[in-house]
Amino acid sequence: MSIIICALLWFSIVSAAIMAGVYFTFSVFAMRAFAALGDAAGAQAMQSINRVIVKSAFLPLFMLSTAACAALIILGMMGYGGAGATTMAIGGAIYVIGMFVVTIAGNVPLNNKLDAADPTTEEGVAVWRDYLQRWTRLNHIRTLSCIAAMALLVVSLSA
Repeated sequence: MSIIICALLWFSIVSAAIMAGVYFTFSVFAMRAFAALGDAAGAQAMQSINRVIVKSAFLPLFMLSTAACAALIILGMMGYGGAGATTMAIGGAIYVIGMFVVTIAGNVPLNNKLDAADPTTEEGVAVWRDYLQRWTRLNHIRTLSCIAAMALLVVSLSA
């Protein structure tokens, strides 16, 4: 295995672990805590998080980890990576689809809809309640995808 593939694997493994932890936090307790605050306060807290997160270290890690996993898919499909090439490609694909695509196609549109809502109105409360259920379900997918990708990438590294 080349040093480049090894470096990409380690970066992807650590990144997937970090992202799994972030998503796990929201799946296990953060969203429930926001719901317990009441509709307006919970929605406002999430609106604030959504505005802050795109200006934090989260976004570069989100993009770079996706690019690294996409590269691992291509390299694995080309047979690079030795005995773990197939596992590497599958791990990368699970990450890209289950984390990146789900976020872009599902979570981001819900975030945008919540951001446009006034949580102190009846309509805003309805948006928040729908958001709370749908966004959290999608977040569970992201959490499990990051964990599965991380595990497969570790296996491919040790193959």
